[in-house]
Amino acid sequence: GDERIDAAELSQAMTSALEQARQTDPTLTMPVFLARGGMKTVLDQLLQRSSLAEFARQNGLRAGDRLIDSELRQFPAFRGADGNFDQNAFRAAIAQQNLSEAGVREDIGSGLLIRQLLVPITYAATVPASLGRRYASLLREERAGTIAPVPSAAFAPTRAPTAAELRTFYTANSDEYIRPERRIIRYATFGPEVLGDLPAPTAAQIAQRFQRDRAQYQPTERRRFTQLVLPTQAAAQAVIAEVRGGTTLEASARTKGLATAAVGPVTRAQLGGTSSAAVAQAGFATAQGALAAPQRGGLGWYVLRVDAIDRQPGKTLAEASPEITTALTTEQRRTAIADLSADIEDKLDDGASLSEVAQGLKVSLTTTRPALADGRIYGTASETLPPVLGRVLSTAFDMEEEAPQVAEVAAGQTFVIFDVSEITPSAAAPLAEIRADVITDWRRDQGAKLAKAAADRILARVRRGMTLAAAVSAEDRPLPAPQSVNLNREQLARLGRVPPEMALFFSMAARTTKKLEGPRDNGWYVIRVDNITAPQVAANDPLVQATLQQLGPTTGEEYVEQFVNAAQREVGVERNEAAIVAVRAQLAGDQAE
Repeated sequence: GDERIDAAELSQAMTSALEQARQTDPTLTMPVFLARGGMKTVLDQLLQRSSLAEFARQNGLRAGDRLIDSELRQFPAFRGADGNFDQNAFRAAIAQQNLSEAGVREDIGSGLLIRQLLVPITYAATVPASLGRRYASLLREERAGTIAPVPSAAFAPTRAPTAAELRTFYTANSDEYIRPERRIIRYATFGPEVLGDLPAPTAAQIAQRFQRDRAQYQPTERRRFTQLVLPTQAAAQAVIAEVRGGTTLEASARTKGLATAAVGPVTRAQLGGTSSAAVAQAGFATAQGALAAPQRGGLGWYVLRVDAIDRQPGKTLAEASPEITTALTTEQRRTAIADLSADIEDKLDDGASLSEVAQGLKVSLTTTRPALADGRIYGTASETLPPVLGRVLSTAFDMEEEAPQVAEVAAGQTFVIFDVSEITPSAAAPLAEIRADVITDWRRDQGAKLAKAAADRILARVRRGMTLAAAVSAEDRPLPAPQSVNLNREQLARLGRVPPEMALFFSMAARTTKKLEGPRDNGWYVIRVDNITAPQVAANDPLVQATLQQLGPTTGEEYVEQFVNAAQREVGVERNEAAIVAVRAQLAGDQAE
């Protein structure tokens, strides 16, 4: 249609897709992402999304501002402290991702249009019962045939490639040899120990702290009560009379359909806060085990029985001095280390080197071996960076070389100063370093080409009337004997991951022969299906209904896929291949710098 996807939009989409992929693979780099087909996937998604939105607009669908606003309110990241949509939170969140408000609203609007198109297509997708019976019968079909492997190793040359052959092969397959980005980190840790001996708190400081916190050094008294609340003073006096006559407070409450409550331990102030000052005064003026005189509170008239009294003597300045001294010393060291950290940060901002800062702290720098973004040491199976670098690893893989930083690892206890002394970008390994591996791959590749030719010859012999076993034997070098296969789909399902050759075996027609390329240039397969037996399935067989239920979601996905293809054809899609190649080159080049 008339919608345009420019180079900047594609580049930004690629960057976002890479960041998302890094959530599961932190070592992933743009060259590797490109080599794995990431750009095709991202571009296809952009084209599909734009085509569907344009098709919707051309056919009268709309997504107005109010509908977009309602969608924005659903995003938790856009909400303020009160749980409602906050414009400032929204702008801050999109700014972190280098997005514009207009771009976000347009993207949400496109999503709403696409939803209007696709939801009705997928809703309650069904297939005819007759198709369900047909698929159900396939689940019980049994196949007999033969699979002949034609391994590349049987044809691989034993000679070494010429320099020209090796260079040509390496250039054509350089994406297979891309190494992830590696970084060497220099670091040192420090804590309060670098401060040395600090002056002890003075008597004046201790006295000042004692005065500030004098409430906690005063004598305290806490009590536990059993409480009963009654509606009138007369009712409260009647209860007290019953208790004095030998009835317990709990029993007296039960006869009146009431219940007592346990309160405390509480201070006088706490009790007064939940009842009244008069209730608290009476409760704390009564001896343990006795009933306090009834007093009016917020809920009525309170009758309290004093169950326990806990009196704690206060502390004098002399008695509190040791703990105050300890607290002041801890605070002093914490403040000093925080000030030191801030001072180091200022020095680094002013251009001080990591070595200069480490020398001033009298700490030794440690240099790591080349490491990956997930913390593993490059070239090892399980060796990782020291745990202290875990908190700064993502920063270390975002910073420039020799741009030192300081970070707090454990609050007030452990700090780390670090920089990146060397960055090895993600790129194909030099041929000289991996020559032996490339030679092995070249031999396998050459063997695969010869194995394909052999598979073609075997296939031609079978089609002329030879058995598969005889066709394999006619080759001029020894090959593995063909393997007879006789199993049904239920047995196939129990294999778990179905090998490609078995997947093809169960998708061919009877009395046909085909070839299939094996993975990673390991060879080819020639596959022959001799016989297929598919039993009839009754219409009321439970397998039919189960099959229909399984086909429903798949059918909906098929409908969507075909609709997307049709919408793209309807609105028209034009690709500027030169611009696409330029974006790919720019992304790969930026990563390699």
